[in-house]
Amino acid sequence: MSIEIPEGLTELLQSFTVEVLRNQPRDLLEFALQYFTQLKESETREASFGNDQNSAPRSGKAVNFIDEAMQIDSENGEEDDDDDEEFIAPVINRFIRRASVCAEAFNPDEDDDEKEPWVIHPKTDEQRQRLQEACWDILLFKTLEPEEMSQVLDAMFEKFCTEGEHIIDQDDDGDNFYVLESGMFNIFVKVDGTDKLVGCYDNRGSFGELALMYNTPRAATIIATSPGALWCLDRLTFRRIIVKTNAKKRRLYEAFIETLPLLTSLELSERMKVVDVISTKVYSDSQQIIAQGDLADCFYIVESGQVRITMKRSRTKKDQEDEEVDIATCTRGQYFGELALVTNKPRAASAYAVGSVKCLAMDVQAFERLLGPCMDIMKRNIANYEEQLVTLFGSSTEIEQQSA
Repeated sequence: MSIEIPEGLTELLQSFTVEVLRNQPRDLLEFALQYFTQLKESETREASFGNDQNSAPRSGKAVNFIDEAMQIDSENGEEDDDDDEEFIAPVINRFIRRASVCAEAFNPDEDDDEKEPWVIHPKTDEQRQRLQEACWDILLFKTLEPEEMSQVLDAMFEKFCTEGEHIIDQDDDGDNFYVLESGMFNIFVKVDGTDKLVGCYDNRGSFGELALMYNTPRAATIIATSPGALWCLDRLTFRRIIVKTNAKKRRLYEAFIETLPLLTSLELSERMKVVDVISTKVYSDSQQIIAQGDLADCFYIVESGQVRITMKRSRTKKDQEDEEVDIATCTRGQYFGELALVTNKPRAASAYAVGSVKCLAMDVQAFERLLGPCMDIMKRNIANYEEQLVTLFGSSTEIEQQSA
């Protein structure tokens, strides 16, 4: 069955999404009600009195990263003094957008990688090493394949900045995505016509992705407060690799997650949240994935390949060397690493890749937050593990001594 997307739907949802990200409302439904009600009222006025308001500046509550919940520095902020103010929806004409680079539509499914040559900025070995270190913990890069990450590193270029230099200005068109290597940077947002300091970056982090992902003007101004170094990724490459890859992988993960028996007890919205937080990890033959006795940090689902699970067993009481015994093999769709997370104990076994292996990984915070409904299934599986281990090791007492 073919479903046709109504004209204007994409622009409407993009505009609403950007306002949600900017305002961070505590009550999303109430915010949506006010937003679309006032948007409809503004269109009615335009139909009655003409399109004089099309060029009017957007009004409304500004971004407030310090007073409201934000992702840069903290999860919970203080209450906003302006919460009692009436929300004023921006005047948006969904069909007449300003002529700029932000007006371009981008459909990841229709983009053709062969239309434009890939951008490459030559780098020395020392520069590439510094760039890799700066990009190591950037969330947007976590889902990229090694080849895609190499293309990103090839396309990035170095920019040195001085104290007081404006890196981006609010309401400008998005041109680059920025990764910090060094330096201090302040974040300003216009409030009632004046620039308000709402946060800062300290020698790490990234910014500038919002305007590139949603085709919107810059939401804030970033000013260097010390000499610093940035790595920049041009808009075209960002969208061709980051946006397209994330959209493609999201569809693949959604389909894969739906096939996992473990997650059948989750609601659709909960499975979508799982898709948002998982990352891909690739391992070569015989590479150790987890080690017995280590603290648990991740839960793993095998996407492709096989994973060998082993546990150490002493050969004799006098022998100091331990023998690793194979206790299980995990294949596509099966999971491992949950035992330590469920029991809050160190890893009870080790895991090794058999051939080339690709796993979906979820960190401990996301595991505890999202997989609560699956806990009963995991606990039943833990009982099965113990029965298998008793068969291998002879008694549960010996198992506890080995994992202690």
